[in-house]
Amino acid sequence: MVRTRYAPSPTGPFHIGAARAALFGYAFAKNSGGAFVVRIEDTDLERSDKEYERDIFENLHWLGIVPDESPEMGGSWAPYRQTERTETYARYARMLLDRGAAFYCFHSEGELERERKELMDAKKPPVHVCEYRSMAREEQEMMREVKESAIIRFKTPVGKTIVFSDLIRGGISFESDILGDFSLAKKLSVPLYNFAVVVDDHEMEITHVIRGEDHIPNTPKQILIIEALEFLRPQYAHLPLILGPDRSKLSKRHGAASVGEYRREGYLPDALFNFIALLGWSPGSDKEIMSREEIVRLFSLERVGKSGAIFDIAKLDWMNGEYIRKKSSAELTKLCTPYLEDFLKFSISPDGKAIEDPRQSRDNNQFSKEYIESIIALEQPRIKKLSEIGERVEYFFRDPVYDKELLRWKSMENSAIRESLDKSYNLISSFSVKKAAISKEEIEKSFLEMIGAGDKGSVLWPLRVALTGKKASPGPFEILSVIPKKTALKRIKAAILLVS
Repeated sequence: MVRTRYAPSPTGPFHIGAARAALFGYAFAKNSGGAFVVRIEDTDLERSDKEYERDIFENLHWLGIVPDESPEMGGSWAPYRQTERTETYARYARMLLDRGAAFYCFHSEGELERERKELMDAKKPPVHVCEYRSMAREEQEMMREVKESAIIRFKTPVGKTIVFSDLIRGGISFESDILGDFSLAKKLSVPLYNFAVVVDDHEMEITHVIRGEDHIPNTPKQILIIEALEFLRPQYAHLPLILGPDRSKLSKRHGAASVGEYRREGYLPDALFNFIALLGWSPGSDKEIMSREEIVRLFSLERVGKSGAIFDIAKLDWMNGEYIRKKSSAELTKLCTPYLEDFLKFSISPDGKAIEDPRQSRDNNQFSKEYIESIIALEQPRIKKLSEIGERVEYFFRDPVYDKELLRWKSMENSAIRESLDKSYNLISSFSVKKAAISKEEIEKSFLEMIGAGDKGSVLWPLRVALTGKKASPGPFEILSVIPKKTALKRIKAAILLVS
């Protein structure tokens, strides 16, 4: 059975590259009818933080990448945290020492740094070929009693070519002489990355290791450890780098952020899952909007490219907007409500009419659910992320403040603006308020009849600005179909005074 794993270190926020590695591992396992495992590599005690671990799991679940086994879910290969598996590592470290495949190195950090500098100055690879590699095990144990510190190193064979077949890149080879005698563990119970990951993958019967191409240099070291321990070798797939639009390394200047930040900004999990899936993978067609289930059904490593995947925040915004438009009005209102908290204490009573003081504080339950839904529905075709909603709809809750010049259509004089607004005021005053709302179509018909063959902009621009205070917003007919009549008239009157 296919078994994949995502093995993060909880040393920082869960970012896009990590999410893609998890998503591809998850999609490959689910497509193959296999299991997806999440384990935590937390042996870096100084940098590991439980808060980051919580961030990883919260955002995995939010994205819909739910593991079959993990520290949270449990499983037959538990425990799934490295700090809870120290005895297992010690057992295999002893095995390597006993077989002569590993040894204790007694060089100090200062000695190793000097050697590294000398090699680099001589333009040679800064690898350590240790003089202790040929020391008998008994002598090593005797030296451990007198030396203050010692690390365990792998005895790298000389002149060996290490070859593996990458499921994305094909055949890759390394010469062992460029690796040196690399470190395995600080001591028996404190493994370093390359050693711990090999042991965990073996113990948990991982069949496919899917990770970023930055791990390619680690692969020959891991293969040597696998061979020394006589383990079965998993299949490897190294994903392309994620790059900015300028093809440089992805960074915050390209709009990259942690998954948690995207979540707080109001990106939807389905949209972010869809977007991340297309970072380096193609479904075999031009289709871009796909459900999780469709992505899993179509997923294969054969369709993962070798070249860097371009992260385009504009495409993410477009895609998120497409998912927002698929939501029902009730669903979207619920999602948007947290972004309206600054406004929901003001201005509108349960029947949707304006209260006398639009800034008077009132409880959230003073707002009509239908009124809030109608506001959200008005902006649904326009917003790209949920966090935009507050700024866009502020005028529905607070009287706008703006410069009178914004009311001016082209080169209109103040007197012409007043005359235009007076006409709008009188027409709106004539609208019946007996029914719950006047439709956009009815409002539009009334205004177009009033304007006749005249310049529509000279009426509609000052009216829209008077209602919203914004350069860009939905049209005045849409706004008037939602905003209370009393509020509309009060704002138009204020605008008239502004140009008087």
